[in-house]
Amino acid sequence: MKKPHKMRADQLLFESKMASSREKARAMILSGIVFSNGIRIEKAGQRLMSESVLELKGEPLKYVSRGGLKLEGALRNFEVDATGLEVLDVGASTGGFSDCLLQHGASKIFCIDVGYGQLDWKLRSDARITVLERTNFRHLSFDRVGRKIDLIVIDASFISLQLLLPKTQEFLKPGGRILALVKPQFEAGPEEIGKRGLVNNEDIQHRILEELETFSTGLDYKILGKMESVITGKKSGNREFFLYLQSLHDSSSIGHKKISDPLHIHHTP
Repeated sequence: MKKPHKMRADQLLFESKMASSREKARAMILSGIVFSNGIRIEKAGQRLMSESVLELKGEPLKYVSRGGLKLEGALRNFEVDATGLEVLDVGASTGGFSDCLLQHGASKIFCIDVGYGQLDWKLRSDARITVLERTNFRHLSFDRVGRKIDLIVIDASFISLQLLLPKTQEFLKPGGRILALVKPQFEAGPEEIGKRGLVNNEDIQHRILEELETFSTGLDYKILGKMESVITGKKSGNREFFLYLQSLHDSSSIGHKKISDPLHIHHTP
């Protein structure tokens, strides 16, 4: 019998067979449904005794990370049908966006991330997924994808969308679309960012969105819509927004629902 010892909460949850992977365990803890002795586990790295009994309260997370809930909200709001779509997932990380897209019928997804080993095993072993790790999207060659894409989704950190959007033109089909998550703390100036990376000023949020819209139209993208994400950023707590774009080439062939005014979309803390 092993001697009791301390271990990370996400590791214990995984080894207790309550989560399919360490990544899923982290997501479940962050969603607030994991408890030990009646006390909610707040952090994946929290140290617990190996014999601790864990329990789940509330609905299990339906995707490998809470990012899937963000994208699900955008798909629903913009009435995007992902059935049969081929997708680039820029900043895939654990794979929340990709998991959401697969569950909504996407036929092929290229998961791109500068990191390594983050993508959930469920997705990594799915034949519809091609993993492009240790890959900077800005330097991605077309040959590594080898085809034009229906939809590009972007959930990137520590970089402005203005540095990523120009590259998308290389991969989109005529009339192809983009769902880009806008994270204000990576678009605002240093003097506009408060403690813990918060950007609470609505004027700054409005300006960031307007600047990204202007930048996008300069790249020959049409603004199909914008909305506030249904949940806030995991670490910063920032309000985040989606921009829904489409290449102007042959744009009449793809239907969409236009949504504007992101600051009046219902917001769930």
